[in-house]
Amino acid sequence: MNRLALAALAAVVGALALPSAAAAHGLVGRSDLPIPESLFAAAAATVLVISFLALATLWNSPKLERGPVRRLFRVPAWLDVACGAIGVALFAALVYAGFAGSQTPTDNILPTSVYVILWCLLVPVSALLGDVFRAFNPWRAVGRAVGWLIGRLSRSAPPEPLEYPDRLGRWPAVVGLLAFGWLELIATDGDKPSVLATLALVYAAVQLVAMSLYGVETWSRRGDTFGVYFGMFAQLSPLTTDDGHIALRRPLSGLTQIRWLPGTVVFVCAAIGVTAFDGGSEGDAFNSARVWMQDVFTGVGASAPTAFKLAMTLGLVASVALVAGFYRLGVLGMQSVDPRRQLGELSRRFAHSLVPIALAYVFAHYFSLVLYQGQAMSYLVSDPLGDGSDLFGTAGAGINYALVSASAIWYVQVAALVVGHVAGLVVAHDRALVDFGHTREAIRSQYWMLAVMVGFTSLGLWLLSEANK
Repeated sequence: MNRLALAALAAVVGALALPSAAAAHGLVGRSDLPIPESLFAAAAATVLVISFLALATLWNSPKLERGPVRRLFRVPAWLDVACGAIGVALFAALVYAGFAGSQTPTDNILPTSVYVILWCLLVPVSALLGDVFRAFNPWRAVGRAVGWLIGRLSRSAPPEPLEYPDRLGRWPAVVGLLAFGWLELIATDGDKPSVLATLALVYAAVQLVAMSLYGVETWSRRGDTFGVYFGMFAQLSPLTTDDGHIALRRPLSGLTQIRWLPGTVVFVCAAIGVTAFDGGSEGDAFNSARVWMQDVFTGVGASAPTAFKLAMTLGLVASVALVAGFYRLGVLGMQSVDPRRQLGELSRRFAHSLVPIALAYVFAHYFSLVLYQGQAMSYLVSDPLGDGSDLFGTAGAGINYALVSASAIWYVQVAALVVGHVAGLVVAHDRALVDFGHTREAIRSQYWMLAVMVGFTSLGLWLLSEANK
């Protein structure tokens, strides 16, 4: 089995040399790279292998499980209320802008706020500072406020929420994540301000109904797509909350506290898959397959726009399935080390090592988008409706595309991928020490996780390359 594991590892490492150069997210052209492209791939593989050997040699006991938490300061009760109120006000203002402002996406503040600030920038912010979205979550704030009012005004105790079905797990959040990915990447009017505003109201209404049935906190942590998504990345942060206090913990240790309810593993795979599809769908390889699929759908009577959407939808689902299948192969390899272990349990136990990969994919793929399109907020806040107003005197600001060189972007993207996958190796190695002990089996089980990490790095580099075509 050792030889089989090493052979699989060698095959994946070899594949890493195949991807061509990565580039920014379609916003800036790539200049000549400072060193040959193959050296980036070789360096990435080398760093991962060296990290694996260092972990096997020097990391002899679990350090992330039940790590120490040190309280820093108490959070005033009013601050939570104030953050919620700010979140509600921002939500209302953005929805208003979506309906009342210009319907040109680049002139209205809503699309940039949703797709750049919320969906892209808030991911690394959450990984650094903790669950920021939870503090400002507008539907959570409204749900808590309504519950407080009912408790104050009702003469009898309000009814207890329904018991959340265990089998439902986080599947509602999975559905919401795929729906948002479809809206962002496939829908014809996905960036139209009035469409976004309408869907925002619909989503908020669904959240409030679900919270009234199952409880605000229960639904926020299980069914709310955005609450689950940003809460997942927040587990990477060294900052957390502990009984009303802001507390400090070891980085990555929060991942060991994730409750792996039904659907959670699929949710993490979907988070990677949606980003992977965004990159892959811009390249020649997918576009060739898409054209073929469109021809198949038009051949059975679908209109051209419908055929395009069906082909893209299949691509999105296939991307998520590819990520899930690749992780499944890694888990099967680990099970071969100790066949007594259940496949499903191993899958849940090591899935938290995918969260740093999800962060690496988001950061690498959307770095240039946030860097450049994020600058648009300087003039959008002054003219949020796109009607010529200048509230803060910055409506005439522009986007500086010379802020960072294309080569620097390439370095950042590759570094993000490598660091994210090394972090995944660290998390998986620490969990292997818990489950297998500091034994030969623990090391052997991680051959497969190394193959998974190198494979995901290879895929990430190829996706960045495809995004530039």
